[in-house]
Amino acid sequence: MENYTKGLMLSIERKSIEPMAARLAPGHVRPMHQCLHHIVADAAWSDSDILREVRRQVLPAMTRNHALAAWIVDDTGFPKKGIHSVGVARQYCGQVGKKENCRVAVSVSLATAEASIPAAYQLYLPEAWANDPKRRKQAGVPQEIGFQTKPDMALDQIRCLVNEDVPRGVVLADAAYGDSQGFRNGLEQLKLCYAVGIKSITTLWPPGTAPLPPLPKGKTGRTPLLLRRDEEHQPLAAKELALFLSASEWHRVSWREGTRGMMCSRFAALRIRVAHRDYWRKEPHPEQWLLIEWPPKEPEPTKYWLSNLPASIPLRKLVDIAKLRWRIERDYEELKQELGLGHFEGRNWRGFHHHATLSIAAYGFLVVERCLFPPSDNSQAIQAANTPISLPSPRVVYKPRGAAGTNGTA
Repeated sequence: MENYTKGLMLSIERKSIEPMAARLAPGHVRPMHQCLHHIVADAAWSDSDILREVRRQVLPAMTRNHALAAWIVDDTGFPKKGIHSVGVARQYCGQVGKKENCRVAVSVSLATAEASIPAAYQLYLPEAWANDPKRRKQAGVPQEIGFQTKPDMALDQIRCLVNEDVPRGVVLADAAYGDSQGFRNGLEQLKLCYAVGIKSITTLWPPGTAPLPPLPKGKTGRTPLLLRRDEEHQPLAAKELALFLSASEWHRVSWREGTRGMMCSRFAALRIRVAHRDYWRKEPHPEQWLLIEWPPKEPEPTKYWLSNLPASIPLRKLVDIAKLRWRIERDYEELKQELGLGHFEGRNWRGFHHHATLSIAAYGFLVVERCLFPPSDNSQAIQAANTPISLPSPRVVYKPRGAAGTNGTA
């Protein structure tokens, strides 16, 4: 593991097995290649145990000066050609911004205002893969892994963190997760606070309104118990509600320093009730926050969040928490660009997760190193190449597959 993790922090263009072996042991490339391949593709060590140990060592450094603020849920895509690599399918890939042949992994990261570390990470297995015994066997997909939606996967990861008594944070997620009522209900059952994105078409009851009470009992039959609506008493979409607000209800709020100065926008926050299928409920959904962002130069609101944070929370604090989700983008940027998270060229389930786990372990080491220094106003991305590692000089005659100027494997 030490050699593999060291290889991930090297100043080389591609962090796959052959280039790393050539740089780690120029005079013994083949034995080093075999060693690295075994540890990542074949060895039966536990990813969850390693991630737990990474978390144990990194969290104290992260929280030395800043309290743990959030558990951030997200997924990331890895473009991949062919059909045999585990989990590959035509699906939305955030890296290219459209549907593409790729693999997608779901993760939960622990974040403070200044640092973050992935605490759970698992490949999303599309339904076509989950129901294909032949491909499952070839890729070594564990028998207990079946099809799950991404929100269900994230909720399972969060349950595991709760069961392990990981320090709590506000759960943050984009609309792909936050728009799921089941996901939000699961968080509430776990007694977790959240601030999650929703779509503009999500239906809500405006402040001071709620579904109609059950009809009175008639002379015969059972007593009606379910809430109701009628033609005149209907919820509104989040966008409709936002457009009804007056100018005085929008407030300019800044939340953090960006590369071009302080980041700020216009926000409104309302106490609303979710309307999702409440006609099958006996009681209305609880009141919670609807946070809306409408940048001054945009023709309409651009982002919406639901949050069950306390009714007394100031608007500035609510915005700070919702906007902390940007850290997950930084996690993935650094893991991919500096530590080769997406460079694994194998096809099996174990190798995909082992490579990701060791990438996260290397990232954890760099996070701890960065936490030793006071944060600057514009902290730069971690540079893995700046970490001094003693290595032999590479042999000029050897050019591994995947290095610059050669074709990598698909």
